[in-house]
Amino acid sequence: MSSRIVSFLLFAWLGFPLAVAQNSAPVSAPAAVDNAFIHQQFGGSCSMEPNFAPMVADLNNDGVEDIVIVARCKNALIDQGENNYKVVDPMDSFYGYGNPAITTSFAPDDPKLRGVALLVIHGAGTDAWRSAAPQAKFVIINLPVKTLTTKRMKVKRKKVANAIYVEEAGADQMTSAIFWDGKKYRYEPMGSSME
Repeated sequence: MSSRIVSFLLFAWLGFPLAVAQNSAPVSAPAAVDNAFIHQQFGGSCSMEPNFAPMVADLNNDGVEDIVIVARCKNALIDQGENNYKVVDPMDSFYGYGNPAITTSFAPDDPKLRGVALLVIHGAGTDAWRSAAPQAKFVIINLPVKTLTTKRMKVKRKKVANAIYVEEAGADQMTSAIFWDGKKYRYEPMGSSME
């Protein structure tokens, strides 16, 4: 037996806490998410919504952190080719027709919600969502966001995934979930408030 294994077993048997080494390599990406970061990743048509904090979770279940940012985009389609992201509309897809080239022109009931979108970056490597070359980027449009959070969701009988839960703005106070099914983001209505 190597001396390292003997030491480990001795410390574990005696009940001493073991320190776990962490990778402290410097990260070249920004420590904070701001408009400069959003413009770099998604172009100049999107700006951060100051009332919402970015959320980090593993949305595509690959073991690497992803990020969700609430933003306001003037024209999400214009920068997608240059900045290598995909505009998706899972809510309108659920209700029948989700072609973003058409649904970006749909006006929300509340004018304050015009242009609100979720910016999602699927992380890659040790830098995760901060990576210079993330795995994928998405702009999720046409969600009437009032509040949102990330939580685990049972997708199929035994499959569990991280999802973005959205309390939708509107009279019915609908709650919905957006989740990655392995190929695309899907919308799942969860019902309305009991209030």
